[in-house]
Amino acid sequence: MIIDSHQHFWRYEQKKHDWIDDEMSAIRRDFTPKDLEPILTANGVSGCVAVQADQTLAETDFLLDLSDKHSFIKGVVGWVDLRADDVKEQLDKYAGKDKLKGFRHVIQGEEDPQFMLRPAFLRGIRALGERGYTYDLLILPHQILAAVELVRLFPEQRFVVDHLAKPYIKAGYVAGWEIGMKALAALPNVMCKVSGMVTEADYQSWTEEEMKPYLDVVFEAWGTEHILFGSDWPVCRVAAPYERVLGLVKNYLSSFSDLEKKAVLGGNCRSFYGLE
Repeated sequence: MIIDSHQHFWRYEQKKHDWIDDEMSAIRRDFTPKDLEPILTANGVSGCVAVQADQTLAETDFLLDLSDKHSFIKGVVGWVDLRADDVKEQLDKYAGKDKLKGFRHVIQGEEDPQFMLRPAFLRGIRALGERGYTYDLLILPHQILAAVELVRLFPEQRFVVDHLAKPYIKAGYVAGWEIGMKALAALPNVMCKVSGMVTEADYQSWTEEEMKPYLDVVFEAWGTEHILFGSDWPVCRVAAPYERVLGLVKNYLSSFSDLEKKAVLGGNCRSFYGLE
């Protein structure tokens, strides 16, 4: 059973989705479960986790509503202002929403490299842990060391790194990113999503061989028991169709055991997010 640990839905609005630049114009439209479900079926994927793309409570509610209507959406990673004084009260409003598995903040967009170590943010992470929620780390390479410190501060909190912390694949940069990723992988309470790689490379000319050094680092550091497959659909569409993104990971796993393949392609996602 393949589970996609990372994809998005949205009703496109130019102001809300201003991060979709001209190079990504192919995804300047609505993407709904009706668009994704036949793609998952065609690729033998039985379910997915919908992840926030907008930093509003309305986004969390939007994804939860979709998950109520479409059983293949197994879980939701939403957004709440973790810095808010009333973060506990905000989270408590979602009590009983069983498909809400965790939360994410777009830390990659924050100018302060120490953003995730601010006291108010740490208070919010503590509130997540008290309620059993996961946390997705959306970070860039220069933010990895702060993420290491965050994860160390909360040894009982379950973390997962999105998109391999977005290595600079197009530039061929590995060394510094590798050091940080190995430091993160050494911590037992953090996992890593193999997702979002194709949009960190040249959209038109990337190759699987180009991706191999980055996959090697992640698999050697984390091991197959701590890695989750994610498509990052529909964002991936600017560089590759769904089947090519899934094929990239499947091809890399071709020499691994069946148990290892099952773990990466679905088992780890189910256990990390507690999917039914």
